[in-house]
Amino acid sequence: MLKRIKSILAVVLLVMIAASNISSAQDDLDKQPFPVGGIKAIMKNVVYPESAVKEGIEGKVIVKAVVSEKGEVISTEVIKSAGKALDDAAEAAIMKTKFTPGEKDGKKVKAEVTIPVMFKLS
Repeated sequence: MLKRIKSILAVVLLVMIAASNISSAQDDLDKQPFPVGGIKAIMKNVVYPESAVKEGIEGKVIVKAVVSEKGEVISTEVIKSAGKALDDAAEAAIMKTKFTPGEKDGKKVKAEVTIPVMFKLS
C-alpha cells in the first residue's frame, strides 16, 4: 500500500516551499538557519497523508521551527493550519531536516525559522 501511495504521490503531489519564504524570527542574526541541501531537503521528507489524498485535502501549513546551534530542529509549532493530517506531515518533514545553524557575531546560535509548506493535489 505504501508503494502505491508513493507512486500516486509522485504523480499527484505538488509540494511547494519557496526559499524566499523561509524567514527567521530573529532579524538581528548575521546568518539565518537554512536547510542543508536547500528546499529539496524538506521536500523529500514530505509525505502527503493517504487520508488527505483520499479526501482531496489541500492547503498551506506554516510551521515555526527552533533550530539548535548544531542545526537540528528541536521543536516545531504550527502557526497556520491546513488540518491535522497536513499539519503533522509538514512538522514531521521539517523535524527530519538538518539545517545550517543561525549565526550571530560569528557564533552559532539557536534560532527560529518560519517555513510554509504547500500541499496541492493535481
